[in-house]
Amino acid sequence: MVVVVSTLWIYVKNNSIKLVFMAFLVAFFYMYYDLGHRASFTKENSNFLHNDKLDKRVEKMRQTLKSTDTTVTKEIDVIITFTKAKENTNLQDKFRVCVGSMLKESSVTVRFHILGDGDSQFIAENILQSTKHEGKYKLQNHNIEDLTKAMYEIIKPMQTHFSYKPSAYYGDALFFLSIGLHNVLPKTIHKVIMLDSDLKFQADIKQLYNKFIEFEHNNVIGIAREMQPVYRHTFYQYRSHHPGTRVGEPGPIGLTGFNSGVLLLDLDKMRQSKLYNSLISADAVKHLTSKYNFKGHLGDQDFFTLISLDHEELFYIVPCSWNRQLCQWWKDKGYESVWDQYYKCEHHINIYHGNCNTPIP
Repeated sequence: MVVVVSTLWIYVKNNSIKLVFMAFLVAFFYMYYDLGHRASFTKENSNFLHNDKLDKRVEKMRQTLKSTDTTVTKEIDVIITFTKAKENTNLQDKFRVCVGSMLKESSVTVRFHILGDGDSQFIAENILQSTKHEGKYKLQNHNIEDLTKAMYEIIKPMQTHFSYKPSAYYGDALFFLSIGLHNVLPKTIHKVIMLDSDLKFQADIKQLYNKFIEFEHNNVIGIAREMQPVYRHTFYQYRSHHPGTRVGEPGPIGLTGFNSGVLLLDLDKMRQSKLYNSLISADAVKHLTSKYNFKGHLGDQDFFTLISLDHEELFYIVPCSWNRQLCQWWKDKGYESVWDQYYKCEHHINIYHGNCNTPIP
């Protein structure tokens, strides 16, 4: 190569041609060196990136980042169902404990959305003012009649299949709103925590909100398992015809069913999920209730339980510590031998749920 270059240099007399030739040589050697160096670099990095130890470290870092509070959340939307409270002082007392304990523990502003009749909304506003945490919350009221009318096509079949009768406590349209809120709330609201009013907080609600970070790609709703053998009983007919089924069995392996006292609703993902929206139709509900011989009586949680039997991937399981249900109504109804498998929760309790009028510690 050197001999060829030298010979050409001697016999070529034109200086312009010499300059062009020199430029060509410089470019050639630069490209040759760069490609060789880059190939070596790429090979080394390929080996590095496929190193098993590194893969494990990367996965560990990913899990750590996923579980770490990396959000800058300054305001959280919280929906509470609070209806027919005017003559119900017991319900008013529960609501006072719920919002009072929540605001006491909260490190962020809570924007409350109270779902109930006009009288109940007025009572809720007065109770919130009495908590003396005015700087820690905002209040936004919604026209309940407008919400229920907008969701009539969704709610009607739900009432038929998931309540004793439309006039029953859980037959009230308000107890089905969680199923279709993504269709009626403003699109400026992206995520909400929806709560029953019979709760007591012992931890910052921001920690609960951060559970949204742990949602997998297909999860649209976060909800805790039912902590009584309710659905072991309700699906008795299906279970008797399908020995070994997971339906109604205790967690973590079984399809235990859900309790909707604490809900994490990712409204954006609910809006975008073709699967979820296909399941809230009257035909889909009719098909599933027939398939599983199911007749419910507990409102929205019956619906969430039913669709989870075929589509577990739609749900993130909220730990029992964030919905520690206290009701023991089913304990002496023939389920003593399996009771602890459902009711046990060995974690620090962040939220107590005094369902079925159970006193909260």
